[in-house]
Amino acid sequence: QVQFVESGGGLVQPGGSLRLSCAASGSSSSILRMGWYRQAPGKQRDVVATMPISSSGSTNYADSVKGRFTISRDNAKKTVILQMNSLKPEDTAVYYCYADTGHRVYWGQGTQVTVSS
Repeated sequence: QVQFVESGGGLVQPGGSLRLSCAASGSSSSILRMGWYRQAPGKQRDVVATMPISSSGSTNYADSVKGRFTISRDNAKKTVILQMNSLKPEDTAVYYCYADTGHRVYWGQGTQVTVSS
């Protein structure tokens, strides 16, 4: 089992910045990839950014966030950070931390990000 502690999120004006953090615990040594997905009201859950933790592979971003969002990691703390800059109203969604062990995908409880003036 993998558990998460998510932090960050909230209300920000367009053009502003937010930082999301996700710390994994439990069977975190088995995690191959971590990252963030998001789900807006009435829409499916879509990838935002993912990166390798204990495996080879590339860091991936959704086209809609490239150049604005940056994902980073602290392997020792099994933590991933999503720095979100130049936020737009269409970035409004619940953001979910995720971890993939290769056998199972785990999800965090989600944190609300609202971009509005």
